[in-house]
Amino acid sequence: MDEFLKWYFSDRPVVAASLGADGYDHTLGDFIASAWQAREREQVLWLDRLAAAEAPTLDDAIDRDLVLSQLRGSIALASWPEWRRDPSVYLGAVFASMYTPFQRRLKPEPELVASALSRLAEVPGVLAACRANLDPDLAAPLLVQRGLGQARTGRNFLTRTIPSMVEDEQLRAKLAAAAEPAAAAFDELVTFLDGFECGGTWRMGERLYSTLLRERELLGYGAAELHEKGKAAWAELDARMREVALQVNGTQDWRAAMEHLMDDHPPTLADMRAEYEAETLRARDFVRERDLVTFADGEECYVLPSAEYTRPVLSVAHYLSPPPLSSSRTGVFFVPYTPDDFTPEQVRQRLRTNSRAQMPSIAVHEAYPGHHWHLSYMAGNPRTVRKVFRTPYFTEGWALYVEKMLHEQGYFDTPATELAHLDCRIFRAARIVVDTALHCEDMSIEEAETFMATKASLSPGTAQGEVNRYCAWPTQAPSYLTGAIEIERIRASFQGTLKEFHDRIAGSGGLPLGLAEQAALA
Repeated sequence: MDEFLKWYFSDRPVVAASLGADGYDHTLGDFIASAWQAREREQVLWLDRLAAAEAPTLDDAIDRDLVLSQLRGSIALASWPEWRRDPSVYLGAVFASMYTPFQRRLKPEPELVASALSRLAEVPGVLAACRANLDPDLAAPLLVQRGLGQARTGRNFLTRTIPSMVEDEQLRAKLAAAAEPAAAAFDELVTFLDGFECGGTWRMGERLYSTLLRERELLGYGAAELHEKGKAAWAELDARMREVALQVNGTQDWRAAMEHLMDDHPPTLADMRAEYEAETLRARDFVRERDLVTFADGEECYVLPSAEYTRPVLSVAHYLSPPPLSSSRTGVFFVPYTPDDFTPEQVRQRLRTNSRAQMPSIAVHEAYPGHHWHLSYMAGNPRTVRKVFRTPYFTEGWALYVEKMLHEQGYFDTPATELAHLDCRIFRAARIVVDTALHCEDMSIEEAETFMATKASLSPGTAQGEVNRYCAWPTQAPSYLTGAIEIERIRASFQGTLKEFHDRIAGSGGLPLGLAEQAALA
């Protein structure tokens, strides 16, 4: 396993550095076509080698099977090569590698700047590889347009945003000057993408989608069954929401009740951030008072505006975990700010989808005892591979599971906050229906946007951003409710206290659900 991780890190230095592994923060890695092809060949060899390896203990077997699930997923995706289809593969590596180190500040500033200078020098080569590798027969216009939106933020991001995070004046000036060639490369990529004509599809197809569910996520079913599970969950939640809506606006029309609740929102983006911070602290106190989990020593969660480069492609709150291979236990809950070019009405709609009734559920999901608690606590797991590989079917499933668990504990104690909690859950049921239908060619983008705007309490603009994300990230959107339901099922078989269950299953990592069940019930 140590040999495998050494290979994995050396081939993916941006990932390695983001995890906190030493020695990888000076390079972006190799993005030319031959490097991608070599990785595809080498992972087949690793699959054969690890599949034949004996596992003396249950923990060893879980480690091995975790890596095998990741390898099988990657090998299946070789038939759907993102590096030929999607500019974000290249842009994401640049943006994350430049922003995250300054956000975390785990090393002295001169070292951070030195690493950034080294990576900046490689940006033109990475973006040149993007232009060379994108295949007009495979790349989809939708994905290229997403990439174009991100690429347009590149110049300002490199020449202003990143230097502004440097406190030393001389180092700041040095970084800004060195950023110019990289910024020019972004300008060149913007021109390229703006004129790039392509005719590929973003639809993954049922066969590959189901393969990923079964072999990477270790679920016992494929896309069609998952679709039906989403429809059944939506219907069940709809019935309960009709009952709660009666207490909110006197009717069973929960959409109208949510529209009413969404009118009570923070007046500005800055106010939204401040109110989320207060709600995050309230959730932490509630969890600690009821002794629902064990907290990691030194954990801390900052609540900050979302990074500029994420705003064109992410319309919801999200989280940056502490690097698990480091000693840090500090994470960031990013509040979903809008791009600078949004109209006042678009900003208002974003604020409405972060209303005061919805904030408790979102803070629980992103921070306590959701993502931040989970990922800061599991960083203490002694098994390295558990810190490197995790699946959204556990991590997102966990964050949605704890929303319901805290409701059971009395956290959402008004009809308004209960309805908003249920709305967060029915939104995830709608995601299952839409994501499976989109990628199995049963629903158009327009139909999906209408579904999300009418079957969940999303504004048309937010629904559009959500569907755009599903098209670009197949299988991720169903992970929330699917994982939550599976964790609830495992809990029903656990012999012990609620705190013991939470510490055991969440502390074991972010495992595919079949392996998480083994870890929890062993």
